[in-house]
Amino acid sequence: MSIDVAAIRKDFPLLARTVNGKPIVYLDNAATSQKPQCVIDALCQFYQASNANVHRGIYALSEEATLLYETSREKVARFIGAPSPRSTVYTRNTTEAINLVSHAWGRLNLKAGDEVLITEMEHHSNIVPWLLLCQETGATLRSLPVTEDGLLDLSELDSLLTERTRLFAVTQMSNVLGTINPVRELVAKAHAVGALALVDGAQSVPHLEVDVKEMGCDFFAFSAHKMLGPTGIGVLYAREELLEKMGPFLGGGEMISEVYLDHATWKDIPWKYEAGTPNFADAVAFGVAIDYLEKIGMKAVRQHEKELTAYALRVLENVGGVKVFGPPDAVRRGGVVSFWMEGVHPHDLAQVLDTEGVCIRAGHHCAQPLMRRLRVPATARASFYLYNTRDEIDVLVGGLKKATELFGHVPG
Repeated sequence: MSIDVAAIRKDFPLLARTVNGKPIVYLDNAATSQKPQCVIDALCQFYQASNANVHRGIYALSEEATLLYETSREKVARFIGAPSPRSTVYTRNTTEAINLVSHAWGRLNLKAGDEVLITEMEHHSNIVPWLLLCQETGATLRSLPVTEDGLLDLSELDSLLTERTRLFAVTQMSNVLGTINPVRELVAKAHAVGALALVDGAQSVPHLEVDVKEMGCDFFAFSAHKMLGPTGIGVLYAREELLEKMGPFLGGGEMISEVYLDHATWKDIPWKYEAGTPNFADAVAFGVAIDYLEKIGMKAVRQHEKELTAYALRVLENVGGVKVFGPPDAVRRGGVVSFWMEGVHPHDLAQVLDTEGVCIRAGHHCAQPLMRRLRVPATARASFYLYNTRDEIDVLVGGLKKATELFGHVPG
C-alpha cells in the first residue's frame, strides 16, 4: 500500500522551488495543499476551451460547461460516499458551508432553551457561527472538554448531550492536535437524544477515507484547497430531506424557480443553495483533484502519513525543550504535529525555519479556546501530505536545533 513519493513530487511544480536559497520544505498542508500540474492544467483548459456560464445558456458551450460542472459534483458525492449528488451543495469553503447550516437550518429550528454542543478543539469556523446563532435565538452553546493527551473527554458526553441538544457540531480531525475523533460513535450518540450532527471534515477528507452514509451524519463540510484542489470552492453535504425543508441561505439569480414582486419559489436541491454565478471553473478543477487522489488511493495516502507522523513524533523527542501536543501515537492522529519549544516563541521559530526553506504555521490556528486549554499562546505546527518525505522532517528537526542555538536555549 506504499506510494511512490518521488514520482508524486514531480507532479507538483511548486515543490521544485527554492526559498532563501534552500529547497522548499512545505509543511503547512493543514492550511492549504499544493496543486498537481493536472489540476492547474484543468483550470487553464477550462478557461481556454469551455468557459461559459452554467445552467443558463441554451447553446453548446454553456451545455458543455454545465456538464463539466455537474460531473464534478458527481465525483464529489462519490468520493465522500454521499447517496446522491443532490445532497452536495457547492460553497466557497468549509466556513461558508457551516454558516449555511447555521442560517438555513439553525434559524428555523433553534429557540430559547435549546442547546448546541461543540468541542474544545474546534476551529473558529465551527464555533463562531454557533455563538452568533445562540445569541440570536437565545439557545445555549456548550462544549465537550479535551483531555491532557488531546482526546475528547467522552466521560463528559452523556452529561452534555441531552434532550435539550438540537445539534452536535464536531470536527472529524483536529487542525491543531491531529486527533481523529470517533465521529460515527458521536453521531450515534447525538441521534440517540434526538439531536442532529454536523461534522467538520476540512482536515479529514484530504487524508482519510470518508463515507458520510456510513458515518450517519446529517451535515458534513469540507474544502477543495486542502485536498489538492483550487481555492474558493467547498462542499456542504446534507441529508436530502433536511435540504428540502431548509430555506435558502442566499437569494438572487440561479437559486429561483419563479420570481414575482411579492413572492418567489426556489429551485430543487442542491441549486436552491447556489445563488448567483457559481465558481464553476474551480469546481471542474476540483473534480480533477479528486481523480488524482482516487488514482493513488486514500488508504495509501493515510498509510504514508501515518508513517511520516510516527517518524516525526519519534525524532522530535530528541529535540531538547520541545513539547508535542496531541495523542502520543500516529494511530489516533492524522498528519499534524503541533508543538511548543521552550524559550522560543512559535513566530520566531517559524522565521528561523523559513531561513532553512521550511514552511510551517505558527499561531493559534483559529483555535483560541484550545490554545487556552493547552496553556500556551500559540503553537508551531508541521502538517504533512502525500508528497512529504522523512528527509524533509529531518530538515525541520535541523532547523529546530538551529533555533535552539540562536536563542541560547540549553535544555534542562
